Amino acid sequence: MYLAFSWRNIWRNKKRTIIAAASVFFAVLLACVMRSSQNGSYSYMIDSSAKLFTGYLQIQGKGYWENRSIDKSIVLNKQTTDKIAAVPHLTHFTGRLESFSLISNGNSTKVAEVVGIQPERESRMTGLKKKLIAGSYFTGADRGVLIAAGLAEMLHVSVGDSIILYGQGYHGQIAAANLPVTGVVKLPFQEMNNGMVFLTLANAQDIFAAYGRITSFPILIDNVKNLSQVLAGVRDVVDKKYEIMTWDEMMPDLVQSIQLDNASGLIMLAILYIVIGFGVFGTVMMMISEREKEFGILIAVGMKRYRLIFVTTIETILVSFLGVVTGILASIPLIRYLHNHPIPITGEAAKTFDSLGIEAIFNFSTDFSLLLHQALIVLIIALITAIYPVLFIRKLKPVTAFRR
Repeated sequence: MYLAFSWRNIWRNKKRTIIAAASVFFAVLLACVMRSSQNGSYSYMIDSSAKLFTGYLQIQGKGYWENRSIDKSIVLNKQTTDKIAAVPHLTHFTGRLESFSLISNGNSTKVAEVVGIQPERESRMTGLKKKLIAGSYFTGADRGVLIAAGLAEMLHVSVGDSIILYGQGYHGQIAAANLPVTGVVKLPFQEMNNGMVFLTLANAQDIFAAYGRITSFPILIDNVKNLSQVLAGVRDVVDKKYEIMTWDEMMPDLVQSIQLDNASGLIMLAILYIVIGFGVFGTVMMMISEREKEFGILIAVGMKRYRLIFVTTIETILVSFLGVVTGILASIPLIRYLHNHPIPITGEAAKTFDSLGIEAIFNFSTDFSLLLHQALIVLIIALITAIYPVLFIRKLKPVTAFRR
């Protein structure tokens, strides 16, 4: 009876109900879009950085990350890699052999990071083939090198020229080779672009006398939320003497940047909730003030105050729930559209994104739990405003209400 009575009451004045529900509707919509933008941007940054080089996970030799020594290289046989490939939510992986060497051409010599890669796996993971600006990508057992554009410019080499590689191989052996330049790649970070050379993994293992060995085994997954599950699965497969590092351990600067931005975002969201709270509260005050005479008459004819309070509380819940539900229903297609059609970033901000190797866009998260959390918070705020009608009715004097 109370529910039916309350439902009829809120639609006696449609304009008043629509205004109240609309305030909650726009609050939910704004909160959902704002939080979706924040979380979508973080996920996009993590995914782009992981795909660029490190992966979400890396299998390494113990102590390799601290000194990057080829002596800390490891051996992963085909049986182990096949088991790793079977771990749920794992999408790509590749093996690399990395070391630092002197790269020379004529009178020019630079120190560069030399990376032995599995060409097809590397291209699927990092898109290295798409970064090619001159020459050709590796084919089969290619003995040539891909050189970063900045380093090529410093050494004054181009496709068809040769470079001298000289460094230290596995367990102190001399690594030296005269290698033809088969391609030039443009890498996103200036530091990488000025100091990287790529060889096929087999060629690198031969030059550095690290036969069958790799220094890192990066892994990509379908969603960062599944990281702990994949990590557990990989740990069950890999030998305990090896170390498994996650993206946040390898990229602490990115983690700190996200945490700082998230903190400022939460402050902005808190300010938004305060504005929403006052907006909804103002609407509720307007509704109650308009009905002062109505409440006075109901009390005068014998309606108990606690019953009237109960009815008005149900009315507030119904109006708030109506705004929340319509807000979620409107947020879902809007956020999905923004996810599929990200907002481009232009101007100086775009250059910053480009320098990081990340597409200059505002990305949006389609995680439904985000929408649900924002809707729940707004609903709670709206329900808190139901305290005002309770206090108003308790203090209401019918005679005073008639005169007004």
